[in-house]
Amino acid sequence: MVSDVHSDSAGQDRRGDVTALEQVVIRIAGDSGDGMQLAGDRFTAEAAAFGNDLATQPNFPAEIRAPQGTLPGVSSFQIQIAEYDILTAGDRPDVLVAMNPAALKSNIADLPPGGILIVDTDEFTKRNLAKVGYGTDPLATPEFEQYRVHRIPMTSLTVGAVEPAGLGRKDSQRSKNMFALGVLSWMYGRSIAAVERFLDQKFAARPGVAQANVLALRAGWNYGETTESFAARYEIAAAALPAGTYRQITGNTALAYGLVAAGHSAGMDVFLGSYPITPASDILHELSKLKHFGVVTFQAEDEIAGIGAALGASYGGTLGVTSTSGPGVALKSEAIGLAVMTELPLVVVDVQRGGPSTGLPTKTEQADLLQAMFGRNGESPVAIVAPQSPADCFDAALAAARIAVTYRTPVMLLSDGAIANGSEPWRIPDVATLPAIEPDIARAPDENAGTHLPYARDPDTLARDWAIPGTAGLEHRIGGLEKANGTGDISYHHTNHELMTRVRAARIAGITVPDLDVDDPTGDATVLVLGWGSSYGPIGEAVRRMRRGGHAIARTHLRFLNPMPANLGEILGRYRRVLVPEMNLGQLSMLLRARFDADIQPVTKVSGMAFRADELHEALLEEVAGTLSAAEDAKTRAAVAAVVTKGEGA
Repeated sequence: MVSDVHSDSAGQDRRGDVTALEQVVIRIAGDSGDGMQLAGDRFTAEAAAFGNDLATQPNFPAEIRAPQGTLPGVSSFQIQIAEYDILTAGDRPDVLVAMNPAALKSNIADLPPGGILIVDTDEFTKRNLAKVGYGTDPLATPEFEQYRVHRIPMTSLTVGAVEPAGLGRKDSQRSKNMFALGVLSWMYGRSIAAVERFLDQKFAARPGVAQANVLALRAGWNYGETTESFAARYEIAAAALPAGTYRQITGNTALAYGLVAAGHSAGMDVFLGSYPITPASDILHELSKLKHFGVVTFQAEDEIAGIGAALGASYGGTLGVTSTSGPGVALKSEAIGLAVMTELPLVVVDVQRGGPSTGLPTKTEQADLLQAMFGRNGESPVAIVAPQSPADCFDAALAAARIAVTYRTPVMLLSDGAIANGSEPWRIPDVATLPAIEPDIARAPDENAGTHLPYARDPDTLARDWAIPGTAGLEHRIGGLEKANGTGDISYHHTNHELMTRVRAARIAGITVPDLDVDDPTGDATVLVLGWGSSYGPIGEAVRRMRRGGHAIARTHLRFLNPMPANLGEILGRYRRVLVPEMNLGQLSMLLRARFDADIQPVTKVSGMAFRADELHEALLEEVAGTLSAAEDAKTRAAVAAVVTKGEGA
C-alpha cells in the first residue's frame, strides 16, 4: 500500500518509497545473442498487460553472433512506457542496463545526468575492458558520479540462483538476461507471473532451461526487494486509451494480420511467395502460422522465384503477396514489370533497410522510395502505400490489398526496419466492420455474350477483367509482350503501345485515395512538416514540443505516395515553407519539388537509426531561426571533410 503523497521538485508524486512517474524510457543492452531482445520483449508484454501506452525500438547487429564483448556486437532494446498517449520509443534512456563494458561504452553517451545506470560488474574484467578501449574501470572515474549507478554482480548471482536446474556454468550464465528483467520488473512494480508462464511454454521441450530462466527472473526480482541500494521503486499508471481490446504488436505481425484480414474481406485465399531477408522475414514466419485462415506460404529458393509464385497465384485468382527488403526488390523488378503488363493484383512488401547493396541489414532507412516509383524498365507505374507506425501496418496492408484487387495492379507497401521491429498497443478491430474488398472476378459468359475481351476495362477504375484460368469461355493470352487494347493479343503497333502506356498510367493516377488532413490547431502556421513512414512519431513529438514553446507549426503525413492525395498541392500552397523529414537524402522532397510549386526543405538522416524527436525539434528551431538550410548543407560538408582528412567515414 502506498501513502504520503506529496510533490517533489521534479514535479513527481512521492507515495512513501514509491515514485509516481508519467513516463520512463528504459534501454537494456548487452552482447548479441545474450537475450536482450527477449528481455525487452517480455518487459513490453508486462507494460502492455498493465495498460501503459508504449513504444519500442530494438537495435541489433547483422551477425547472428558478433564477436563477444565487442562494440559491433552490442544489441539493445529501448522502450518508453507512459500513462498518456506517446508517439516514440523515446529519445534517450532514463534507465540504462549495461550487461558488459561494450554495452556501456556504446550507450552511455545517451544517458542524461541523473539517469539510472545498472551494470553487471562480473563482466567488467580487464580483458573485457581492454576489448573496448577502457584502460581502467570507468565506473570508478569522476565522470560516472553524475549517474545513479547500481553495481550488481548479475552473472555470479544468476549462476548461484539457477544451480537447482542442474545446468553447467556456461548455460547458467545465459539466464542473466532474466535476472536483469527481474530487477526492472521489481523497480516498476510489474508482476513476473506472466513472464514465468511464457518461459515455461517457450522452453517446454527443455525443462532445465525453463527452470533456470524462471529462477533467474525470481532472483532478480528478489534482489530488488531485499537490497537497500534499490530502496526506490516507480509507478507509471495505465494510460487512458480509447475503449477496446488491445494487444502489443510489432509492425511485421500487424502487417501479416492485415493481409489475412484483406483476404477475408475479399473472400479470397492469400498466397505469400517469399525468400527470407532481414528485416522482412517475420512476415513469412507469422503468415506460416495462419494456414487455417486460408493462407498459403511458400518459402522460395530465391527472390525471383518468390515473386513469380505470387504472381502465378494472382493469375489463379488468389491474393498474391511477396515480402522482401530493398535488395530483394532489385531482384524482383522484372517480375513487377510483368505484373504491370499483365495487370494482375500483387502486393509487394518492402521492409526497407540501409543500403546500397547488402548495406546495413538490421538498420533502418527510407531510401527505397525512388526505387518503388521508378525501379523498372519502361513506363511501369505502380501504387505505393506506406504505414506510419507498427499498429498502422494492419490498416496499410488492407489499403494496399484493396488497391491491388480493385485496380489490378502491383502495389508497393513500404514499411521499414523501425516500424517492422518496433511495437506499440494495437486496438483489435471488429472484423465485421472492416470494409469489403470486391474482387469482381469475371464469370463464365452467357452463350450469346460473344468473344471474351480480357483487356476490356471498367469505365470507373480502368481495371481489366480478372479471368481465372480454366473458366470456359474466358480463354485469353497473357505474358510480358505488349497487349492489344481490348483483345489482349500481342501487338507491336506504335499507336497501340502509346495508348496502352497512357492507359496504364491513367489507371494508377485515377486510384481513389482519401484527401490529406492537416493538423494546424491555430490555423496561422506558416511552416508545415510533411512526413511519410516511420517519421510519423518523431515528427508528432517534435511538433508537440514546438507548440509547447509557443510556436505555430502545422503537420501532415502521407500514407499514399502514388498516387498522392488530390488536395496535396492546395495544402502545400498554404505554407511559406514545407519541411520533409525522411531517412534518405531527400527522395520525397525531390518528387514534391518536381510536381508542386512550393518551398520544400528536406530534413535528412541516413545513420541506420530512426529519427529522434529531439533531432527534429532542433531542426524546427533552426527553421524558426532561419538557419536550417545551412545546417543541412553542413552535414554533407562535414562528411566529405571527414573522409578527406581521415581516409574513412565518420
